[in-house]
Order: sequence, then C-alpha cells, then structure tokens
Amino acid sequence: MLPIPASLTEVETYMKDRIGLGDSFDLGVRKLKLLKKDVHFYYVNGLCDTQFIIEIVKELVAINDNERLSSKLQEIVENRILHQSVEQVKTMDEVVDQVLSGLIAIMVEGEEIALIVDVRSYPGRQPEEPDTERVVRGSRDGFVENIIVNTALTRRRIKDERLRFEIMQVGERSKTDIALGYIKDVANPDLVKVIKDELQTIEIDGLTMADKTVEEFLVKQGYNPFPLVRYTERADVAATHLLEGHVLVYVDTSPSVIITPTTYFHHLQHAEEYRQSPGVGTMVRWIRFIGVAVSLVLLPLWYLFAQNGDLLPEALSFIGPNDESNIPILLQIFLADIGIEFLRLAAIHTPTPLSTAMGLIAAVLIGQIAIDVGLFVPEVILYVALAAIGTYATPSYELSMGNKIGRIILLIFTAIFHVPGFVIGCTVWIIYLASIRSLNTPFLWPFLPFAPKAFFHILIRKAVPGAKIRPSIVHARNRARQPVKN
Repeated sequence: MLPIPASLTEVETYMKDRIGLGDSFDLGVRKLKLLKKDVHFYYVNGLCDTQFIIEIVKELVAINDNERLSSKLQEIVENRILHQSVEQVKTMDEVVDQVLSGLIAIMVEGEEIALIVDVRSYPGRQPEEPDTERVVRGSRDGFVENIIVNTALTRRRIKDERLRFEIMQVGERSKTDIALGYIKDVANPDLVKVIKDELQTIEIDGLTMADKTVEEFLVKQGYNPFPLVRYTERADVAATHLLEGHVLVYVDTSPSVIITPTTYFHHLQHAEEYRQSPGVGTMVRWIRFIGVAVSLVLLPLWYLFAQNGDLLPEALSFIGPNDESNIPILLQIFLADIGIEFLRLAAIHTPTPLSTAMGLIAAVLIGQIAIDVGLFVPEVILYVALAAIGTYATPSYELSMGNKIGRIILLIFTAIFHVPGFVIGCTVWIIYLASIRSLNTPFLWPFLPFAPKAFFHILIRKAVPGAKIRPSIVHARNRARQPVKN
C-alpha cells in the first residue's frame, strides 16, 4: 500500500490518476490556506452532507484569526473538526476507499496522515412498512437501502451492550459494506466464525445485486429451488431472530436482511401471528399451513382423482370435469398455471394506476372467454386459482416459488405413474428436503430430525411468557430467554 505523500501536489496527482479527479464531475477537492500551509478536502458530491462540510470549513478557516503560526497544524485541525467521527489513516488506498464511500479526507501539507470524517448522507427513502410483510397491528418502519439506518433500527429495539455489528467491505470494485449482526453471549461463536470467513473469502468485482449475490456465495445454493436463508425487511423480525441466537447479514444498498441459519418452517412464520393473541396466532398459522399444502398438492391430487374417478367415494363423485374438452386436462393445467405466471409478471411491471385495469382484463376477458370457447374447463381454472392463492399465502416469496417448482414436478410424476407416481413424488420431495443442509442446519428440523417440543412450538403459537428457551437449532450459548428467578 502506498503511504500518504507529504506533498499535497503528489496527493492531488494521485487522486487524478486513481479516481478521476477533474474528469468526474461529482469528485471534488476544496483547497484552504491555514497558517500559511495548504489544506485539502477531498469529497464526492451526492454522498456527503454539505451542511456538515460547511460547518467544518467555517471552523477551520477561523484558525487563521484565532491561532498563531504553529508547527502542530495537524493537531489543531483535528481538534477543531466539529464532528464525532474522526479517524486517522496513513495510506492512499484507505483514503480512496473512504472518499468513494462518502466520507471526506482532510490533508495538511507536510503531514503523512489523512483525517477521515464521516459526513455521509446517502440518497434514499424513509423507513416504511414493507409491502411483503404487512401486519394489521404493529410497527410501520422497515429496512431501507442504507446500512446505517438498518443497523440503527435494530439497535433501537435491542439496547444491549453485547449486540455486535462487525463491518467489512466486499467487492473489488463496488467495495460494498456488509455488517454481521449478532448478540455476543447468545450467538454460537462457531456459526459467527463460519459466516465471517465465508464473507471474507468472496472474490468478485461488485455486489450490485447486494444480498442475493451474498447469499449465493454464503450457502452455495446452486440450482436448489428452496431458500437456504430467510430474508426480512422488518426490523422487529430481525431483532427477534437476533434474540433467538441467529446471525444476521446486513448488506448496504439492500432493504432486506439475511437471517441465518433457517429451516423450512422459518419461512412459514409471519409477524402477524405474534401481533395477535396465541389462540388467534395459532389459527392464522394453521390457515397458512393449509394454504401452503394447497399450493403444493391440490393440483396433482385433483388431477389424480379427475383421471381415476374410481378412487373417489360416492359422496365425492362430483370431483372431476363434467364437460368434454379437446385439450387434455394436463395441458390445460399447465397453460393456466403459466397464464397466472404471466399475470404475476405483468403485475410487477405494470404501473399501479393500470394494475386494476389489468386485473379486470385477466378475470373477465381472458378467464371467462377462455372457458366459453372451450379452451379450459371451469374446474381447471378453479383449482389452479386455489393453488395460486395458496402460493401467495406463503409468507416467504422464495419458498413459494420453490413449492411451485415442486408442484410441477409432482404433477408430472402423477400424470405418468398415477397413484404410485403421486406417492413416490411426495416421498422424493420429503427426502430431498430432508437431505438439504444450510450452514450445517437440517432444513426440515424439527420434523426431521424429530424434536417433539420444538415441533409442538411450530404447530402451536406459544405465549411469550411461556417461551423461556431459545430454539436448540441455533446452538445458542445462552439457552434461557428469560432470567431464572431463585
């Protein structure tokens, strides 16, 4: 690493060659003369709070009126900086990294030290409730694209001196800030070390896709469609998992936080369950479980009964298409399922004022006319729509897409092998999930391996005063949630 030159002319030349000072309009230098010595400010417009810089400049300019000539100008400047975050660095690489991150570098002629002042003010939005994790009652603040705001929202909820946020930079060009959040006397130190080591070994130009790219390096997911980490945009959800012993990964420019380790059942939890009474929360949880099951097995099961009516008892003989169609039922199911995916993608890309009109077109024109012309039988539309509703009822978007792929594979097994295919498909699906491990954590815990008490807590939302033990899957150092009274 190149040490900081004593000559500010050499520093300016280096900044011109290295970061394009003078070529890029948003890079700037402010030159002052203090006690007959040159002082330079290096900054990036748009990433700095201009008002802070103006106040610092005012205070430093006043040195000429209030101080005599001194050889200790560096110390005088450092003492006069009106800011709580001032750091000394001794290499040009550190200066460049800090300036490009939105901090300012102050250098004094003849000194081989730069003063780094944190006056960052990143452009962004205010904390607001995330669209995918809304609750009827509860906080309306959520994470944003600023890592400083996100860690502050978490620390506001956990005012514990043992809460740690270890920051590092990843990406040769992007130099993205990543913070590792955990509670020191709760989180498993081996887990913290594994995640930290994995993050530090990431070698890539940049993390423009932020947390998703980090996830692919962290858990080596490959083409596995099921999520191995959980995302949340709610600060209260993140704080709850920290208290359970999880380790969180905060990535700058991303409004989502990565929760590790997680299991299949972590993706089925929602904050709404804990904003209601235990009884209501349990009911909501079971309805959600039913919705997930519907999204996965309803279509294959209906197709099995529609093609093999003799499997149904007399009371359920009405199940199955009553009208003949020129298009095979299996093809109708796939076409309808793909059509719903078209509508989902269109809803994402359609401006909000036009989304209502698009919904009317989909429901009235496409759906009804497709039935009238004989492209689909009504029951296909009904069951595909129910499966889609179950997909949207899944709290985790990533899990819902994984279950959708699982449903397609199960439907193909059922179409080819009928009853044995359905049974074998379900068995293979469970075995596959049981074989997945995320950061050495069984994906189907506490179902496989079976942990009775933990599985009971999955099925029944327990009251907070009765939940005195942290989940064993995180291997917390301190298992007790609440102080033990003598």
